[in-house]
Amino acid sequence: MRGVRILERVLAALPIMVGIAIVVFAFMRFMPGDPVDIMIGEAGGVSEAEIEMLRAQFHLDKPLPVQLALYLGRLARGDLGYSIFRSRPVIDVIAETIPATVELAVFSMLFALVVALPIGVVSAVRQYSLLDRASMAGAFLGISMPAFWLGIICIIVFSLHLGWFPTSGRIAYGLEPRTITGLFVLDAVITGNLAALWDALRHLVLPSVTLGAGVAAVVARVVRSSMLEVLRTDYVLLARAKGVAEASVVIRHALRNALIPTVTVVGLQVGTLLGGNMIVETIFGWPGLGRLVVDAIFARDYPLVQGSVMVYALTFVLVNLATDVLYTYLNPKISL
Repeated sequence: MRGVRILERVLAALPIMVGIAIVVFAFMRFMPGDPVDIMIGEAGGVSEAEIEMLRAQFHLDKPLPVQLALYLGRLARGDLGYSIFRSRPVIDVIAETIPATVELAVFSMLFALVVALPIGVVSAVRQYSLLDRASMAGAFLGISMPAFWLGIICIIVFSLHLGWFPTSGRIAYGLEPRTITGLFVLDAVITGNLAALWDALRHLVLPSVTLGAGVAAVVARVVRSSMLEVLRTDYVLLARAKGVAEASVVIRHALRNALIPTVTVVGLQVGTLLGGNMIVETIFGWPGLGRLVVDAIFARDYPLVQGSVMVYALTFVLVNLATDVLYTYLNPKISL
């Protein structure tokens, strides 16, 4: 029964994906600039016949409705098109950058959870204490700080002045581990390359903290709010009346149930980490999907932008679906 519900949710997401594809197609065509003109400007000395050949190659000589129909037809076959500037299939270009984005998102979320869960729990247990007020003030600060500002400050302080961490990139040149998964940290562990592991972790620190700070602030506030609500329930009061150790009451009884609404927020934040990291990747020169999209937008690479946005949209749909499924396991009273 649950499998049928999941299939229904997937099918219901298809019209959303089609709508996103149409909107992205329209907005890219409304943007000023022509990709063929940009290519000609870089090459120079191109004849009119060659210009027309380029337009025909990427179907830019056809009316917009025809271009849209061709794009949707390719999309239905799983073909994301051909990158104008990289002269390669879009799916191949995206596949090269996804591991970097996934690795950054995973470590950003790990940082956020390691920071947010203890802060949220302690703040709720010691409500209105100095620690609680300081933690919530820090959470407000984390939510308020723009990622681009925090990233620049981290680079200035920890890279330029203290020299603790690199300013950009995923790993130092020549230290790349043998590619197995595309995730440098995991590949370094699998191959036992300790030098690559250490350098990859050093490159991950600043972008992970920058990207995860806002997520940590949101999750900490949600955990605190949920814990306060659960700590006032009858079963928690009964557990305390029976003499159950306070640590057991907080961890086994309160935190487990407080995590149910937290899972929803974390799921949404995972989608944000995977799809909203363009600024952070650009600041730190991180060769991920976000930076690829920024470069493609400036180059007017229509197929690459459209394909990347569709990957982002699919990521959000899958993450939200996984969150809903996990929610039903944590709370069996809720169905999909």
